[in-house]
Amino acid sequence: MTANRSFADLVAEGAAAPTDGWDFSWFEGRATEARPSWGYARSAGERLAGARAALDVQTGGGEVLDFALGTAGPDRPDAVAATEGWPPNVARATALLRPRGVVVVAAADDAPLPFADAAFDLVLSRHPVRPYWDEIARVLRPGGTYFAQHVGPASVFELVEYFLGPQPEEVRSARDPERERAGAEAAGLVVAGLRAERLRMEFHDVAAVVHFLRKVVWMVPGFTVEAYEPRLRALHERIGKQGPFVAHSTRHLFDVRKPDS
Repeated sequence: MTANRSFADLVAEGAAAPTDGWDFSWFEGRATEARPSWGYARSAGERLAGARAALDVQTGGGEVLDFALGTAGPDRPDAVAATEGWPPNVARATALLRPRGVVVVAAADDAPLPFADAAFDLVLSRHPVRPYWDEIARVLRPGGTYFAQHVGPASVFELVEYFLGPQPEEVRSARDPERERAGAEAAGLVVAGLRAERLRMEFHDVAAVVHFLRKVVWMVPGFTVEAYEPRLRALHERIGKQGPFVAHSTRHLFDVRKPDS
């Protein structure tokens, strides 16, 4: 689809694409990512079907929660809330989730959760910046569950290191699932299940790379087309000669319980 298009046209297209929300349909035909075998959104819907009050932390544009609630059907909880820290996503999530009766609360990712103790029997999160285990434990009712998909260590680092060069070990090992397990246990939670997978990604043109780095801003902090134009041009030529740029994402699934007492 993009094989004969110029570097300038592709970069301009990637730079113009809107970045709000977590809908990745724009990438169809120009980038792919294998999905974890556990099917997080579907599984979250199954958990919602058995809950009374649920919270989705860092909901993004609300797309995953919206799908999960649709999966849960009429057995969904009576009370559902979501938090989000980025203003454009707060507006997007509110518009999407209001018809489902979800209350979306603007809350910074690193702030305490704006809810009472023991308010929820289910807390969900897909790709939180980091899990604040003490806060998760506080808002969960005894016997409640935290069910979440986290980004793992060195995720998409083939692309990160293409632009930034080799990263130190402390950066590569951040988001280690065993460290996160230890954090959950230190907060008094019980890790009932922890699964991890490494998944293939392919970027078929430089527009996909530009849009990805604009959307997932923590990958290459401060990324702009102007700052990285030589590396982008070299990548465009590499894809033209060698085919898609291949990277690997890492994901892990937490199933965590708060003890009954």
